Amino acid sequence: MSAGETDVMEAQAADFLAECEALAGLLETFGHGNWERPTQFKQWTVNDVLVHLHFWNRAADLSVFDPDGFDAMFASFSKAMQASGMRAHENAEVVERGEELFSTWRDYAHDMAGRWSGLDPKLRVKWAGPSMSVRSSMSARQMETWAHAQEIFDLAGVKRQDADRIRNVVMLGVNAYGWSFKVHGKEPPGPMPKLALTAPSGDVWTYGEGEGNITGSAVEFCQVVTQTRNIADTSLQVEGEAARAWMANAQCFAGPPETPPAPGTRGPRN
Repeated sequence: MSAGETDVMEAQAADFLAECEALAGLLETFGHGNWERPTQFKQWTVNDVLVHLHFWNRAADLSVFDPDGFDAMFASFSKAMQASGMRAHENAEVVERGEELFSTWRDYAHDMAGRWSGLDPKLRVKWAGPSMSVRSSMSARQMETWAHAQEIFDLAGVKRQDADRIRNVVMLGVNAYGWSFKVHGKEPPGPMPKLALTAPSGDVWTYGEGEGNITGSAVEFCQVVTQTRNIADTSLQVEGEAARAWMANAQCFAGPPETPPAPGTRGPRN
């Protein structure tokens, strides 16, 4: 593995950890007394969010360091999904709650980032959907942390201060253009539209060469592709058939098709 590849994974792991620490910083003050408060995301509580993040962090770790253990874990998860659903299974597997859960999740994320920083970014690992590279898997853990943190920031009524590490989430959204249609049993209406997204730093990131345009905030683009906001609740400018179809059902995460939140249902609480 080259020095450049090592640098890639060190950066990916650092971005994942920084995302975890951004959420941890909020929970250090907001978590006390609010662990069982429901969020606007399917009425998940703050505890539910941390259980979910910790469960799948452990799963990603297994996919690298114990593939057979990952197979057993995912087989058990799939069986439980049919019997009792995701929330029941995750909550049974991760028994800590409140301050103890917070410490367990945070400590594990730190350890995990250290383990992953020296991995070959091209290494293929199993996952709930198709296999992926370790680099993509680390980006997916950052994406999940960023996306589920949004419901807690909303619950707390706190505006998150994003950084350019969100580009990893943007890339997942870009790479999932075709998936956003495939998961709904459709074919993309054409090549990915042109994107011009303004980063938190003010830089402009551009992607795509197809018909149509999406312009505006990179943060709001990420909110749409992770389904933490409806496109109508953003200031993104969307032009063209392919762009409108994509933004109506964008989904950058694995699993069955999910319906974006209805307009006006997700946002900061006063």
